[in-house]
Parts: sequence; C-alpha cells; structure tokens
Amino acid sequence: MSRITSVKAIPLSFRLPEGKTVTLGIGSTIKRDTIIVRIETESGVVGYGEAHPGRSPGAVTSLITYTLAPLVVGMDAFDTNGVWSRVHKMQLASHGMGAGASLALSGIDMALWDARGKLCKQPLYKLLGGASKPIPAYAGGIALGYQPPQSLAEEAMQYIRAGYRAIKLRLGDGVANDTARLTHVRSVVGDDIDILTDVNASYSLDEVRRLMPVLEDVRVGWLEEPFACDNFGAYRAAAAFSTRVPLAAGENHYTRYEFAQLLEERAVQVFQPDLSKTGGVTEAMRIAALVSAWGYKVHPHSSATGINHAACVHMLAAVDNPGYFEACVSHYNPFRDMFGPGFQTDASGCVKPLEKPGLGLDIDEAVFDEFAFIDGPGYVVKF
Repeated sequence: MSRITSVKAIPLSFRLPEGKTVTLGIGSTIKRDTIIVRIETESGVVGYGEAHPGRSPGAVTSLITYTLAPLVVGMDAFDTNGVWSRVHKMQLASHGMGAGASLALSGIDMALWDARGKLCKQPLYKLLGGASKPIPAYAGGIALGYQPPQSLAEEAMQYIRAGYRAIKLRLGDGVANDTARLTHVRSVVGDDIDILTDVNASYSLDEVRRLMPVLEDVRVGWLEEPFACDNFGAYRAAAAFSTRVPLAAGENHYTRYEFAQLLEERAVQVFQPDLSKTGGVTEAMRIAALVSAWGYKVHPHSSATGINHAACVHMLAAVDNPGYFEACVSHYNPFRDMFGPGFQTDASGCVKPLEKPGLGLDIDEAVFDEFAFIDGPGYVVKF
C-alpha cells in the first residue's frame, strides 16, 4: 500500500513588509518563496517536502508538475534510491537540467522520506540509522545582516542570551564596513562565541585577500561562499592564502558529484549541502558520507520552511560527522513556523530531532491559502 498515486507542487509566497527587508551580498529581499511538494500513497499516507525555488519558483513548480511527477507516480514510496536514480538519469544526467531538476528532485525525495516515516510510524532520524542527540546550532538564516555595528552586536547578544554559542554575520558590504562590524561584534560577544561569516558570493579574490587578516584577528570560524559556486579557480586561489580561516561552500552545489569536485579541488573545508537543493535527504546522506571519508563535518544550509529545518536536524542526528545546524532567526519568516516549530533550541544552543513519524510536522494545508504565490523576483539587486 505504499505505491505513489500523486505528486503535487504547491508554490507559496509572502511579501516582506516595510522595515523587514534584509540586505545581503546578493541584494535586498522584497518577498520570499517556497515550494511544498505533496506526495500521496495508495494507503492515503501523505508526505511533504520542500523544494527550494531558486530564483524561479514558477519554473521549478512546472518542472515537478509536468515532467517529474509522471516519472514518479506508480513507483513505491519506499524505493527512494530508485526514484532518485530515475529522475537523475532522465533529467540531470542525460538532459542536463542541472540545478532546476536538482531543486525539484529535492522536494520529491524529502516528501518520500516523510511518507516512509509515516508508513513505518517512525521519526526520520531512526529510519536513517540515527539516534536523538543534541546538535549545536548557530543563529543565522536570513538575518544578522547589514546594519550599524552597535545594533548588530545588540542583536547578536539577544541570541547569545537565548543560549546560542555561535552566530553568523553577513559580509560583502565592502571590506571597511565588514571590518568595522566584525571587530565590534567580537569585542562585545567575547572570545567564547563562534563567529561564522557569509559573503553570499559577492566578493572578488582581491577583496577576500584584503579581508583575510581581519578574519584571522577576529578568529572567524569560517568564510562562507566568498565567490560564485562555479568559480573553482577563485576558491583554489583563496585556499592557497596563508590563513587559518577555512572556506565554506555547498548550499549552491548540487548532488554528490559537485561535492566530489569540491573535495578534489582541496579548496573547501566546510561543506554545506541544502537538503531542499542538492538532491534531498537521500543525496545529503551520500554527501555526508563522502566528506566524512575526507575527515570533514557536514553543516547543512537551511532554507525557508520548517520542513527543511526539521529534515536538517534529522539528517544531522543520523550521520557520523554532524556539524552545526543553521537556525533561522529571521525577524520575519512566517514560513518558519507555519506548521509549528521545525526546531527548538535548548539553553545550551542545541537542537534535537522531532519525534513524531516522518519529519515530525503536522501539515495543515489550509495554511497554504495565506501565502498565495507571487510571481517575479524575490530580490532587488543593485549593479
């Protein structure tokens, strides 16, 4: 009774109200999008996943609805490897669909794992071979962005007082501005807090070279995505700098094949697959095993909704090389809690996987009506 009878993609959006826009290296947000993938089995069990919308949620939704769903309907929901391989062969490998197909497949795969857990009446981490354990989290998500150093430090201290032992600051606002923020925040939070940084692929090699001494002085835990995901040459060059600051990447790399290339380039030491982008739970587990063989931890990038957040914690509880969980602390993200909390931090800044079957969330589809899809770009970019 586990045969897949329907696959549906549901695009959702919300506009950011005045005063809630966040500016990052990739631009300023004006709305946020997500795609919920709903898979139903012949027994009536329904699984839900999250497919990252990229910059074109309508296109990814169409790809799921008209191209991938016909490939998947009729297959066994337990055959996650078979579903993954069929989609990969027909779309990623032979037709070069690349990132778009990977985003779409991610939502399908995640929904299948949710359905499998419900069919087995077990939480996802147990199906993956894991155990409930505390996972350290850092305060990140789309927040701690560009603002005056004093208010940035005040915001950081709010999260530290809540228990977080690590925070992630957004860089890419010019070396001078980045330096002022980093040095002030370090002076306020003290030496025991791990400061992580994310450039959102907006710096040149020269800017990274100029910033590196500051990162070392502030004792930054990692420098995330200083360059575009396909600029392997710049990553190699930056890795050759005499520095103790590791480079991080992975949220915009797809499938284990691109992570294998990152490893072979020997340019990245912090690996960040996004389960809603890189191929779902199935592929994220393969990536975790791959980087584990090189001695590295995996620190998944989290996306919009509690579905992906919950999946990340389950995955981290099941691998032998768990790193940080990225906790979304955005001041305005209705997607995060639309189905109830996908994660909860304890007094020590750690999270544990949810215990209900599958991903552990109770999805009320009536909530979808509150987030009617809005076509168009989600970021305003200044050139």
